[in-house]
Amino acid sequence: MESPFVYKGGELFCENVPLVEIARQFGTPCYIYSYSRIVQNYHIFDDAFSSVPHLIAYAVKANSNGAILRTLAREGSGADVVSGGELARALAAGIPPKRVVFAGVGKRQEELARAVESGILLVNIESLEELESIHVIASERKTRVRISIRVNPDVELKTHPYISTGRSEDKFGLPVPQALTAYRRAKAFPELALVGIHMHIGSQITQLSPYQKALETLLSLVEVLAEEGIYPKFLDIGGGLGISYAEQPVPSPADLAAVVLPMIRDYGGTLLIEPGRAILGDAGLLITEVLYRKPGLTQPFLIVDAGMNDLIRPCLYGAQHRVVPVVDPGGKKATVAVVGPVCESADVLTHECSLPQLKPGEYLAIKDVGAYGFSMASRYNSRPCPAEVMVKGEEAFLIREREDLGDLTARERIPPFLS
Repeated sequence: MESPFVYKGGELFCENVPLVEIARQFGTPCYIYSYSRIVQNYHIFDDAFSSVPHLIAYAVKANSNGAILRTLAREGSGADVVSGGELARALAAGIPPKRVVFAGVGKRQEELARAVESGILLVNIESLEELESIHVIASERKTRVRISIRVNPDVELKTHPYISTGRSEDKFGLPVPQALTAYRRAKAFPELALVGIHMHIGSQITQLSPYQKALETLLSLVEVLAEEGIYPKFLDIGGGLGISYAEQPVPSPADLAAVVLPMIRDYGGTLLIEPGRAILGDAGLLITEVLYRKPGLTQPFLIVDAGMNDLIRPCLYGAQHRVVPVVDPGGKKATVAVVGPVCESADVLTHECSLPQLKPGEYLAIKDVGAYGFSMASRYNSRPCPAEVMVKGEEAFLIREREDLGDLTARERIPPFLS
């Protein structure tokens, strides 16, 4: 599948728009997304599971920009949300409530209430106390709420421990014995419609065997539940399918479907899948301006205006993103470390990268940052958040304005004794 980010005459384009033009018009750092790749990635996932009743519920945490959510809503996507804010964003973008599922270990009472009042498809319950809370909320509102129990299947992943969510030591979901207790308790509450079973084992998963093992655990529990007269009609296998950050082979949605579909041949319900990274990851990049070149004792540094506050993945996870010149002048290349302006030694976008001899004022592009890029950005060092731009064909559209210095203090208040 050809990337929407390609060189034409030595200049990098997003679809049919030169990235240099975007950098000059909207400034840097700047996130840029390809509309066509987002739509294409969604349909690759949707088509892979077309042989069974299913819902693709996009993981809003991957990138919650309203234009992106609206794009996916128009293609028929649902939403997997993990906070009241994400729920509000999904509904505001036009995603129907009956296509929204709400997970997360720490839902506040007002968040649960908003979910109930909105009439969403499912609330995924992650603890016995949360089950009691949703029962109280449903009883107070004299309504029946559709719920699912999130099961922790205790599987190990070859991924960063910070994004593994299905091991016994992780905070997510309920171990099988506790999940069975939750189902039995929920069955006694007429205000709760016990219609789903859920798992989510982690993120950036590049092997399919953990999915298979976890799904075997889930389906075994489904058989036990059936013996007790409980029939979850929604089987939610979560998301987490990885993408190729360094051109390494990774399984495709079709590969995942080839594992999952035979296992649920006799299930008879609706399959829910919650991809985020696999839809947005390779649809976005971050452009940044070279500020300075600096020799070092071990390697030279290329200092740019994007930092760990703009893209924290390299610092937080040791993630390796490809860094390329926006305009490739050709000629001799040198190995450099690309670093940002934040006052932390961890502010390194890549420790080792072969680049042509770039001068201050030229631009670099950091690839595969559409997911968990802007959504994890911060204002650390009082650095305003960057702009976001969506490209469709030959046009670039600003979908989030760059913050200015006034935005940094707009919600602060000075107490009278300091006035």
